[in-house]
Amino acid sequence: MCGIFGCLLSSDEQKTNEITLLAEAAEQRGRDSSGLILFVDDKYKVIRADMPVSDLVARTEIKAPRIVAGHSRLVTNGVLDNQPVIRDGIIVIHNGIICNVDTLWDKRDAERKFSIDTEIIPVIIKEERSKGRSVDEIASILFSDCEGVISAAAFIPAEGVLLLFSNNGSLYTGFKEGDLYFSSESFPLVEIGCENVSQVKSTLELKIPIAEKIMESTVASKHRPNLLPDVITDAGEENLLEFIVPELRRCSRCILPETMPYIRFDQDGICNYCHNYTIRNHPKPVEMLFDLVEPYRRNDKPDCIVPFSGGRDSCYSLHLIVNELKMNPIAYTYDWGMITDLGRRNISRMCAALGVENIIIAADIELKRRNIRKNLSAWLKRPHLGMISLLTAGDKHFFRYVELVKKQTEISLNLWGINPLEVTHFKTGFLGIPPSFEGRHVYNHGMMAQLYYQSKRAYQMFRNPGYFNSSLFDTLSGEYWRSIHKKTDYFHVFDYWVWDEKVIDETLDQYNWERSPDTNTSWRIGDATAAFYNYIYYTVAGFTEHDTFRSNQVREGALSREDALSLVEVENQPRYESIKWYLQAVGIDYTSAIETINRMPKLY
Repeated sequence: MCGIFGCLLSSDEQKTNEITLLAEAAEQRGRDSSGLILFVDDKYKVIRADMPVSDLVARTEIKAPRIVAGHSRLVTNGVLDNQPVIRDGIIVIHNGIICNVDTLWDKRDAERKFSIDTEIIPVIIKEERSKGRSVDEIASILFSDCEGVISAAAFIPAEGVLLLFSNNGSLYTGFKEGDLYFSSESFPLVEIGCENVSQVKSTLELKIPIAEKIMESTVASKHRPNLLPDVITDAGEENLLEFIVPELRRCSRCILPETMPYIRFDQDGICNYCHNYTIRNHPKPVEMLFDLVEPYRRNDKPDCIVPFSGGRDSCYSLHLIVNELKMNPIAYTYDWGMITDLGRRNISRMCAALGVENIIIAADIELKRRNIRKNLSAWLKRPHLGMISLLTAGDKHFFRYVELVKKQTEISLNLWGINPLEVTHFKTGFLGIPPSFEGRHVYNHGMMAQLYYQSKRAYQMFRNPGYFNSSLFDTLSGEYWRSIHKKTDYFHVFDYWVWDEKVIDETLDQYNWERSPDTNTSWRIGDATAAFYNYIYYTVAGFTEHDTFRSNQVREGALSREDALSLVEVENQPRYESIKWYLQAVGIDYTSAIETINRMPKLY
């Protein structure tokens, strides 16, 4: 997924400030690599680089270009390839992921030259233009044949044509002093002073200078790391993963085991978690939510932000918000480098199918993964179950950037799709924090709760000084935005709709929602950390977050105890490919890490 931008200039006047602002805005979607398209001195020039696009713009000598376009890339498909893609005399910059690209190539005789999914776009454009198709017809074919988001600019220099098209609205145009500008978001166009800013909801055909030759060049600044690990399975490695089913005493009502922190059983074998459980999946009338959102509605304009991870619950929530609540949302995604490729594809599928604009804010993925590596390296030297949550600390800035997106879009309302049954007391319990049974939120909020939590974490950090590394500020600031910063104008979808796993799975199947090949569950498959930390919990304590989740379903009456036990027996099995991908992505030796975990003293 990328941020794309461009301008068609009516004069030779320099527009350095405008181009720089557009490039910087595109960079928030990803900064792993970049590219530019220039029309200077009667010829088109394409530049590709392994640096952030703002750096590329600063380095590139741009003398009075009539056309400037570019992209800033979050690497999601194809490591060695980069945009702009040139194929059959067509230059394309593309924001989105085409999920069925392999199938599209299988249907064609044309030779595939690159691994990047974008290459199929110019191939289809050429095919359909040779048949005499109109621009609108070509767009319709692209949108119907391609599964996933396509927001793109396609330059056809030999014909003097530029096509702008989008199937989800993640593309805007605006005008300033006779010049046309376009961008993946509307806010940078407003910032540079554009008027008549409008969303490209289908296709726009523009005239550009005709030229026969396209010049290509590459600017390299450093070795670009492989941000998409190519997992090669190894039977010897897979055999290192232990799966011993321990004989544990479990609650006679739910399935929580005796190794659950702070668990107690009464004379009937029922645990204190059951005795203190408050029904969560009992929503208020949905009409109340209709009334609450009514003041926020804006005719034919986006009217709410939906935090969107691409996971099961956020995808179903987006479905409800569009089809039931009849809102016009913008889906917001924070990519911190641990959203799986599968999760990204599901984001693309859902946004394309629902026609929902998707604003992505990407962290410096290389930096985030380096932070994980530092904390995981420290953890492996002195493993402690209560410190596993530090491995996911980097994603808490999700809560910070939703405020930025609200500001950029001038939309105050945000609708969350957090599963009400995801409450897990054991992660902080292993840190020495008793369960707060009164809490009705997935996350505990407030300054005092955070100080208590951080004091427990600090104690372990002083016992293992490796945690005092450069990731500390990122961790603490993320915790502030998650748990302390006051949140306004937000509602939870599942406070008003029943969370029903069967209904959710059946609904997502209608969108061809993709599941992971290494597990039967549809939960947590978009999170690259889950398979790894659940392996640790199961190996040492004999249970995972699947046990707590299924126990909550049993208490809600949504699942029998026998079915819950059968499900976790499958769901708790090690997910080798996912674990291997995670360790390879963060730069930790697989064998050493698994052997360290296997040596940890068991709690049973």
